[in-house]
Amino acid sequence: MFPEELERLADAGHRVEAPERGRFPREEILDRIRDADALICLLSDRVDEELLARAPRLKAVANLGVGVDNIDLAAATRRGIPVTNTPEVLTETTADLGWALLMAAARRVVEADRDLREKGFPGWTFIPPHLGVDVYGRTLGVVGLGRIGTAVARRGRGFCMRVLYHSRTRKPELERELGLEYAPLDRLLSESDFVVLTVPLTPETRHLIGERELKLMKRDAVLVNIARGPVVDEAALARALKGGTIRAAALDVFEREPEVHPELLPLRNVVLTPHIGSATWATRRKMAELAVGSVIDVLAGRRPPNLVNPQAWKGT
Repeated sequence: MFPEELERLADAGHRVEAPERGRFPREEILDRIRDADALICLLSDRVDEELLARAPRLKAVANLGVGVDNIDLAAATRRGIPVTNTPEVLTETTADLGWALLMAAARRVVEADRDLREKGFPGWTFIPPHLGVDVYGRTLGVVGLGRIGTAVARRGRGFCMRVLYHSRTRKPELERELGLEYAPLDRLLSESDFVVLTVPLTPETRHLIGERELKLMKRDAVLVNIARGPVVDEAALARALKGGTIRAAALDVFEREPEVHPELLPLRNVVLTPHIGSATWATRRKMAELAVGSVIDVLAGRRPPNLVNPQAWKGT
């Protein structure tokens, strides 16, 4: 957390407990939460029944992120605890990261960088060892057309790509504005050169991409996941990458974070980043500002913006 945001809380009359560096381990959170009126948490912090049962004074939970699958919303709502998130402010920077991963996988940037450092410049040849695939003018498939998915699709138009999307509901206005084509998931997978996942994690989207879906994709296709790790069956993905079912993948999220599937680590045709979708100075500052503002609002009796469970709100 940024010091100036902690000062905002103190200036509003609240005593703040924050780790000097990193984050509190869970056992320490469970101990400290007994006297807390509010909690600002990361998606790696499980706000579950066990934690909430130990927090008799808790009046607000502010999640630093868009997804709230780390929070037991039903349990928080039963206790009348408002939960907030930080959407919109991280949309564009997360879409940027998705495109960085797409480009890195397509052009084998990480492989080339690693080989240059370890083996030196290979010399100029007409068919170099790091031949990639074109991005411009190809077909992009976006699975999930929320804020981030829309931002990814908009960037695809800048590359003169045909853009397919799959979503729970069709988006006619965005289809007209951006020239998008709606497609059932199977058709999107079979026709896309690049597939970017931006769906929230729900029971329906868990392992949305598994062995069957990977086999539907082109052998030259690239899969990018900037959604949630469990959306992809990582064991199936590792097999697909090793067996040549698809060309490459790029992942910013993992099925069992912070663990990475051990079969992915040695593969050269997968780009791995440690969940840094929103990790820019400007965006993280905006997220912190929004989360702190939500806590201050709730504790002052004001309805906060970005209330995830409005049925829990009992303020005036």
